[in-house]
Amino acid sequence: MITKSEQDQEKFLAASASIELIEDGMRVGLGTGSTAAHAVKLLGKRVKEGLRVQCVCTSLSTETLAKQEGIAIFNLSEVPELDIAIDGADESDHNLQLIKGGGGALTREKVVASVAKAFIVIVDSSKFVQTLGAFPLPIEVIPFAVPAVQRRLLDLGASSVRLRKAKSESEFLTDQGNYILDCDFGQITNPKTLASQLDSICGVVEHGLFVDMTSKLIIGQNGQVKVINK
Repeated sequence: MITKSEQDQEKFLAASASIELIEDGMRVGLGTGSTAAHAVKLLGKRVKEGLRVQCVCTSLSTETLAKQEGIAIFNLSEVPELDIAIDGADESDHNLQLIKGGGGALTREKVVASVAKAFIVIVDSSKFVQTLGAFPLPIEVIPFAVPAVQRRLLDLGASSVRLRKAKSESEFLTDQGNYILDCDFGQITNPKTLASQLDSICGVVEHGLFVDMTSKLIIGQNGQVKVINK
């Protein structure tokens, strides 16, 4: 079990390695979460040194941080295709299938990843797992559909379906104004099948299974960087 400081160092190492992949003039997707925040800050340093990039952010929080770092921010109508997207993950298995959405930005994260030529995922060693499922699977749902979607998720085999709450104990709202259901499916041995089943549920905006999207996984581990390519 790694300490919090060791975990943060591993996140920093993975983020540092990902920023080295960015070249002058690239169009870059910037992810959400603590590991992605390291990448944003490191990119900001390179921008101050003269690197030219056009960036699209996966959340309002990332956009705020990027602007603070002096990074030029655009939207997808201005920059519809990206050369690279860099983001963290809550879990990655050895086949580079992911669970994402712990930070609540899964829909925009998936959109940004889908328009990038290369999707680079950066994690600390605790996020690299044999089988997905220890981390609850986030599912973004329109508020009206929550009761119906909850029933369908239980029918699909979820042992629990919890409506995510904010620190104020009110319902957590995504940047799109939707709710998130955190679901315990146990070990997810076939992410593709479950993803397809979730895609078919009316009222589901997006789910946190990122299947066959990762180009490269960068893991900070024991003071070093491990890279797994698709």
